[in-house]
Amino acid sequence: MTLSVDATVQARTGSSRLPNKVLKQVLGKPLLQQQIERIQRAKTIDRVILATSDLPQDDPLEELANAMGIGCFRGSETDVISRVCGALEAFNIEVHAEFQGDNSIPDPSVIDSVINFYLEHSNEYDYVTNALKTTFPPGLEVSVYPSDILFDANKRAASSEHREYVGFHINQHPEIYRIKNIEAPASICRPDLHLEVDTDEDFALVAHIYEHFAANPLFTIEDVVAYTDANPHLLEANTGVERRWKQYRQDS
Repeated sequence: MTLSVDATVQARTGSSRLPNKVLKQVLGKPLLQQQIERIQRAKTIDRVILATSDLPQDDPLEELANAMGIGCFRGSETDVISRVCGALEAFNIEVHAEFQGDNSIPDPSVIDSVINFYLEHSNEYDYVTNALKTTFPPGLEVSVYPSDILFDANKRAASSEHREYVGFHINQHPEIYRIKNIEAPASICRPDLHLEVDTDEDFALVAHIYEHFAANPLFTIEDVVAYTDANPHLLEANTGVERRWKQYRQDS
């Protein structure tokens, strides 16, 4: 039996460093729409569900989901693990591919490689990700696992002070869950090529990349790496941005 894999994208407008970043326009579309459309190109993804907050300020995100014809679940702004669990239950998701709304240039082939590895080894691993060690350009993170694993982690983390994170409650417990990290091939191993959007500097770089490849909307991470390798000055703008996720990686 072929397992069905559905994605959620965690997004809200209340970012502390760059409010409304997911709705900022790039080539005439909200950045979040650009991200979702790229995720939808992955061959292994069946549905994409937006998981946003129940605050009125995030009504435009639900409106965007409706306009795109995708599902939307609304829950707690700060208790993100409960919000995502609610989305998994509401949409009867069996296998979950997890994405964050600030990872604005996902690559369909990277998504497919991580998900296909999980599907081929689902009897061996509970959680497959490319985000435990930074080898892919940050912003290309994808994690895949059965929904039941997150439901279990949610119960174990009932009193956690870190409930704004989702996969964290799985990947920090290798003694409980069978975890596999996928590393980038040498051709796209660029841990210092930051493609996530946390700040204005990040947005400027991501918007520039989208605009550069405007005539080729199917551009790949290989294309981005080749372009930024040839133009290293592009990375200077966001090199010094603080990355809060680094404390949870196995990079040291």
